[in-house]
Amino acid sequence: MSPVDEREMSEAVAGAEGPLRLVGGGTRAIGRPVVGEGLSTAGLAGIELYEPGALTIVVKAGTPLAEVQVALAAENQRLPFEPMDHRGLLGTEGDPTIGGLVAVNVSGPRRVQAGACRDSLIGVRFVDGRGTVVKNGGRVMKNVTGYDLVKLMAGSHGTLGVLTEVAFKVLPGVETQACVVINGLSNGAAVAAMSRALGSPFEVSGAAHTPAGVDGHPVTMLRLEGFADSVAYRSAKLKELLAGDGEITVETDPVRVAAAWQSVRDVEPFHGRDGDVWRVSVKPSDGPDIAARAGGDVLFDWGGGLVWVLVAPGTDLRAQLGDFAGHATLIRAREETRASLPVFQPEPAPVAALTEGLRRQFDPKGILNPGIMS
Repeated sequence: MSPVDEREMSEAVAGAEGPLRLVGGGTRAIGRPVVGEGLSTAGLAGIELYEPGALTIVVKAGTPLAEVQVALAAENQRLPFEPMDHRGLLGTEGDPTIGGLVAVNVSGPRRVQAGACRDSLIGVRFVDGRGTVVKNGGRVMKNVTGYDLVKLMAGSHGTLGVLTEVAFKVLPGVETQACVVINGLSNGAAVAAMSRALGSPFEVSGAAHTPAGVDGHPVTMLRLEGFADSVAYRSAKLKELLAGDGEITVETDPVRVAAAWQSVRDVEPFHGRDGDVWRVSVKPSDGPDIAARAGGDVLFDWGGGLVWVLVAPGTDLRAQLGDFAGHATLIRAREETRASLPVFQPEPAPVAALTEGLRRQFDPKGILNPGIMS
């Protein structure tokens, strides 16, 4: 089914006699496989309202993300949270949609500075499991209400409602980017250096580390953005701050800097490689230990607080890690592995009870992407 407006979407959900498998652009196949009739948001497309002066944009959920980014770029603006593109990692095709990235709460390297997708979301419209149209939040910054429900929809993977419209606050574009690069650091030394940089007054907008860069050696990257003079000054001061950490260079070529951070954003080192991909969120100081216990190839983002792990197919990474304070999410695996292992970190019993209660309230028939977050 592919409704073309909110009324048709409401009727489709209200009249459903069995499970519904929600589809946006079909590019983010995350979670357990869902068996059910397909319900697409592709027919709900278009920018409803864009006010560059107010730094807000309202978009129908099925709108391709690329269309939104082009409209923003024309006004030298951007989505603050730098959403990743899952297609290369997951081997999917199609066009990512704005509703899909909200449903998954997709957030890239700039999260350390600008926050996650949910932090930029100021309003939503959605159809709940009864077929009721629900509006929450606002269309402009001065009329933002009901923040909690707006935040709840981000990352709900379609289990609470079918998004039909989303509203974001946006930010101005950046004039200049630079990347401070440190070569040869161990995982522990890299996380320590990234923590010092992020705790400095120099406004680092990205902090990532790979134990094996393009030449096979460890590379730590720190991104700075803003006006050219400011970026030059902050780059020099950051070099001074980290002078004792090893060989430091500053990359200023805009194409090379953009390519480096796109590689981190989209986890390009794991593209086209056999194995399962896990996403582990921990406090940064625990990142090196998690990498050592995981035993696979790793990529650190968010200053070490996000560890991407590539392991052999069928590996139960949680069992391998043992007890740890954080969350391990299975992002890419064969269908049989996704069906047999919990994709998301199992919740403590009190939290699981709250989660189940929320789902019963929003989807009493249990028809919206059932089982995807098991």
